[in-house]
This record gives sequence, structure tokens and C-alpha cells, in this order.
Amino acid sequence: MPHDPTSAVDARTSGFDVVSDVLRSIRLTGSMLFQVDATPPWNSWAPDTEAFRRLVLPDSPHLVSYHLVIDGGCWAGLRDAAPVRLEAGDVLVVPRGDPYRICDPPDAPPSYGHRDALAFFELMASGKLPPLVTQGGEGPRAARFLCGFLGSDRPAESPVLAALPRMVTVRTGAGPASPFRHLVDFALAELAEARPGGRSVALRLAELMFVEIVRAHFAAAAPDGPGWLAGLRDPVAAQALARFHEAPAARWTLAALARRCGVSRTVLTERFAAHVGVPPMEYLTRWRMQLASRHLARPGATVAGAARAAGYDSEAAFSRQFKRRVGVPPSAKTGVRRRRPPA
Repeated sequence: MPHDPTSAVDARTSGFDVVSDVLRSIRLTGSMLFQVDATPPWNSWAPDTEAFRRLVLPDSPHLVSYHLVIDGGCWAGLRDAAPVRLEAGDVLVVPRGDPYRICDPPDAPPSYGHRDALAFFELMASGKLPPLVTQGGEGPRAARFLCGFLGSDRPAESPVLAALPRMVTVRTGAGPASPFRHLVDFALAELAEARPGGRSVALRLAELMFVEIVRAHFAAAAPDGPGWLAGLRDPVAAQALARFHEAPAARWTLAALARRCGVSRTVLTERFAAHVGVPPMEYLTRWRMQLASRHLARPGATVAGAARAAGYDSEAAFSRQFKRRVGVPPSAKTGVRRRRPPA
């Protein structure tokens, strides 16, 4: 039975790491990682990821792409927007599947067509192409970068992806002494030498790099509109978020939450809705459904276990809420497996 939040959550809750808790909710379902060495003029572009998702990670409902500049510089942007300059250590993230380009100079024409792009992704995903790609002219190399594609939940189903704009550029500080650069060097070594277990290692490195990139963005960027990230900037909303995330299955009421935050129910509701975008109890319900979905994706998961994880005493009540929120009964989500590439 859910515990009483007024007695079980103490003052240390205000320091609970909500960002880490939300980052743990990212359900990544596979990856493709390769290196590109490019010399001007060159134009590497990708269509809407829905056009090639099934060729790369057929069991993933969505693809997130990110590109880290290791050496040199280039231009990058969504296809319908002006490109921006990227230098070594910069990362381009396209979390919503939009078509984009990476090029040098910024007006370099595409060197391949739509069918060529699809064929490339299919061959790279199947392992029929080496993970080291050269592109462009014949002069000295001007840019070296890592390309990563991760299978994930759809942005509407992920609080992390929902908090990101269509395109994100991040400065990782990936200099020689940077902890992030150690991940990059590890990935480059794995790509350069085929070793047993290499694809599994590359997957985990791709996931770690993506989480570190997102963490750097959250630390540096102002929130783009209301959401859980914007809520962390407000003292009252941040306290409520911390308590929800530390004890999501507790028997929360608006009155109990307001007492723990030291404000009235009216102030709590107004501040939380203004910064997060929804009332407190609506946020809690959505977060519980996220936790339930994550639980159901585990091998051997049951609907009863997911109901308990989400704070429901009644499996029937949980099932009704889940179907209303997610669109399918929780039983349809059991047995979902995270696919890993073979070693």
C-alpha cells in the first residue's frame, strides 16, 4: 500500500536529483554509431528519420540522431533553416526526427540522392559498410565527427525528448582533459578495431554520450516554454517535483504536497502550472504512467507489478487509467524487449 508522504519524505527530498531520475526514464532501444572524415566541399544530409527508421532499428518507434565534431569544423542545421557553425567539441542533436544537413561550406550541394541515403543507412546498420566513412574532396581533412543514431520512445512519450527543441547544439567541452572526451576516444578505438563484443560496447558508449549531451544541454540552456525542466527553476515547483520523483507511488494529495512544500494549495497549483505547464496531480499521473511503461518493458513484467510501481492499489483502476493515457491496455505492453545488437 502506498505510504503517507507527509511522514515518509523528509527535508532531504529538496536535494533529490530530478534530472537524473528523468534521464533514467529514457528508454533507448538500440544504436548505430560511425565516424566520418570529410574534406570540403561536402554535404552530408539525412531525411526525416521515419524514412529510414525501419532500415536501421526496425523495432524502435523513433530515432534520435546526434553528431559530435571531433576535429575541425563544419556547418549544420535543419533542412528548412539556416545552418550554424560547429567547431571541435560541438554537438548537433536532432531529437524529433527532422531532416537535417551537415556540410562545409554552408552552400555545398548534396552529393547523393534520397535513395542513396536510404541505401547507405541500410548497409551501415547491417554491418556491410565499415564504420569509418570518408566524404568530400581530395584535399586535407577538414572535419572529423561521430554520427550516432539511437532508437527511443517517441518524443510525446518521453519527458526528456519532449523537453528538447527540434534542434539542439551543445558545447561539451570535449578537450583532451574532458571526461566526455574519454568516451569519445573509447568509441573511436572501438570503431577503428573490430573486436569481440564491439557492437555491444559501441551501443553503451552511444547511450552514455547521448545522456551526457542531454545533461550538458539541460545545465546550460534556458527552458523552451513550460515543462519539468522549467519547473526546476522555480523553488516551489522544484520542491514538488523532487517529492513526486522521490516517492512517485506515495498516496499524494494536493493538500499533503502543499504542506511538504510549505505553501498553500492555491500557491502550489498556480506556481506549478505556470512553470511546468500542468497542475501538480496531472503531472504526477503522467509520470506514473511513464514509470509503469518502463516497468512493463522489463522481461517478465506483470500488469500487477506495474500497478504497484505506479502507486495503484487496484489493478483494474490502473489498467483503466493506463489505457486512457497511453491508448492501449497495459497487457499490450508486457513482454516488450530491448533489442541489443549481437556482439
